[in-house]
Amino acid sequence: MRRCGRSGETFGICLILEGEEVGDAALPAALGTEAAIIDFDLTEEGLLGITVEGRRRFRVQRSEVRPDGLVVADVDWLPDPEPEALAPEHGLLALLLERILERAEVPDDGEQQQRLQQADWVAWRLGEWLPLDSDERQRMLEAADGHARLELLLQRLPDFQED
Repeated sequence: MRRCGRSGETFGICLILEGEEVGDAALPAALGTEAAIIDFDLTEEGLLGITVEGRRRFRVQRSEVRPDGLVVADVDWLPDPEPEALAPEHGLLALLLERILERAEVPDDGEQQQRLQQADWVAWRLGEWLPLDSDERQRMLEAADGHARLELLLQRLPDFQED
């Protein structure tokens, strides 16, 4: 973390399938996300808190655990899908995202209305804001494109409604 924070280098994040974040090496998922540190601070407990931004997706080809416990890997970068227009059946999800952003008072940068018509952008933003568990987030990461991600979210939509 120190090196990445100072140099601006990125690092990979993979879901832990077995094991723990600390201690013996854990078994990570084969597909992960490149992350860049965009902010950091000290918590009240004196721990380093970081905010990261997801960048590119990757598939791990080979990994090893260094003596200091750091896991390093050779990865193949997955191509970013071409932007696709939001399908009519996903319009409700774009509306949901728009309402979430309004309630959270996220400032509109002037391009939000255009982005709300892009399947991948809507899917990734909903993935940030909705209360998904780690396995659901991993399925979204593994989905081929924004429409597939939105279909996963559409199936869960009834679970997000208040009784």
